[in-house]
Amino acid sequence: MTAMLKVENLGISFGGLRAVNAFDITIPKGQLCGLIGPNGAGKTTVFNLLTGVYKPDTGSVQLDGAEITGKRTIEISKAGIARTFQNIRLFKELSVLDNVKAGLHNHHPYSTAAGIFRLPSYRRVEREMDERAMELLHVFSLDEEAETLASNLPYGKQRRLEIARAMATDPKLLLLDEPAAGMNPNETQELMDMIRFVRDHFDMTILLIEHDMKLVSGICEALTVLNFGEILAQGPTGEVLNDPRVITAYLGE
Repeated sequence: MTAMLKVENLGISFGGLRAVNAFDITIPKGQLCGLIGPNGAGKTTVFNLLTGVYKPDTGSVQLDGAEITGKRTIEISKAGIARTFQNIRLFKELSVLDNVKAGLHNHHPYSTAAGIFRLPSYRRVEREMDERAMELLHVFSLDEEAETLASNLPYGKQRRLEIARAMATDPKLLLLDEPAAGMNPNETQELMDMIRFVRDHFDMTILLIEHDMKLVSGICEALTVLNFGEILAQGPTGEVLNDPRVITAYLGE
């Protein structure tokens, strides 16, 4: 099976502290994987390395066979990696529709002059973006809130909107950073269903960071466990969660 993401020997240090060391992961196309570990283990640092927020000291990152190591965040986004954050980052004072349209600009460009003078090319692109954004909002059951301010959505729908905006960039790989953070059990179950739906409906490859073990065990097909910046265990979810080293280091038993 072809790898969507192939990472080899990825590492970075901050002021002499090795935050991530010799990180390897291969994710086949269409797989739903989890990245877990104690607080401070280096999980978000890995996401920052994959998305160009940090430049690695060592290692390589390939997306769908193309080398993206060291590229800028915008270049990596255009190459096909989309990300959500533990703390939801929406344009709170924009409408739900405009939040999704912000993600569409990767693939629907127009010139500055066309925008300033409202040329036909600008109007055509805006119309195409409106149509595509409404299609995505319908998929995520947010079309009825299209004109609502993002700040006025309940928490669970804000999380759904953030994922819809990420999908608007037309990614090959979706990174979800603690998507269940702050959710109650009902919201978490809805989130699990939505993540499965995104994977199946969009034929998406997904890597998620999560502390909710019910969610992790319920949807992830494979897991990588980080501890002090290094891989502690890796493999099918059931095997990893039953690994005595993981139970001791992460589950605290």
